[in-house]
Amino acid sequence: MWMECKMATTGDEQKHFVLVHGACHGAWCWFKLKPLLEAAGHRVSAYDLSASGTNTKVIQDVATLADYSMPLLEFMATIPPEKKVVLVGHSLGGMNLALAMEKFPEKISIAVFLTAFMPDTVHTPSYVFDQDLELGKILIRPGSLFLKDLAAAQQFTKEKYGSVKQAYVICDEDKAIKEKFQRWMIEINPVVEVKKLNGVDHMPMLCDPKQLSVCLLDIAHKYA
Repeated sequence: MWMECKMATTGDEQKHFVLVHGACHGAWCWFKLKPLLEAAGHRVSAYDLSASGTNTKVIQDVATLADYSMPLLEFMATIPPEKKVVLVGHSLGGMNLALAMEKFPEKISIAVFLTAFMPDTVHTPSYVFDQDLELGKILIRPGSLFLKDLAAAQQFTKEKYGSVKQAYVICDEDKAIKEKFQRWMIEINPVVEVKKLNGVDHMPMLCDPKQLSVCLLDIAHKYA
C-alpha cells in the first residue's frame, strides 16, 4: 500500500516510539523529531548504540551486530510483557531493528524502516549489503557494517522477525540509499504499508521533521 504523508493523527492513545539511529550518528540526530512526537502525547526513547554518540566504546571493540545493538537489546529486555513499542530505524539502523524483532517480536507493535536497510527471511542478513556494497563503503566507517558477522549468521525467521508488522518510509531525494534500491528491498520483503516523504533526503529527521512526524503518527495510529 503506497501513501504519501499528508495528515497528522491526534487524539489516539499514547504510543511508545523507540528511535534507532544510523551508522556514524547517535541519539542526537532525533532532536528535532522527538519533541514533535512528544507534543502529540506520545512517549519517545532514543539511545546511542555501541561506539556511537556518547557511548564510550570504540568501533574496533565492537565485533558483531549484536555487540553494536546491545544498548537497544538491553532496553527491549526491560519492556514489560504487556507493553509494545513502535520501533523506528534509520539507514543502517534497519539491521538493529531486525535483530530486535528476531529477539523480541512480542514486544513490537510495528517496525518502521526509515529509508533503511531491510533484510528478508530467505537470504542471509548480509544479502542487502551484498547487492549494494559500494554504497556501504561510502556510508559507513570501516568495520561497522559487520559483513563477516552477518554473512555467517542465520537468516531472520518468519516465526519471529517475520511475525512483526513492518512499514517502510521512502525518501524521494535520498542520494545515499536511492529510491530504486529501497523499492527492491520492499519487493523481496513485502510490508504492510509503504509511505513516501516528498522533497526529503537521507536525513528526514533533520531536513523535514514535521513531515516525518506526521508519517510516523499515522503509521502508529493504524498499526500500534
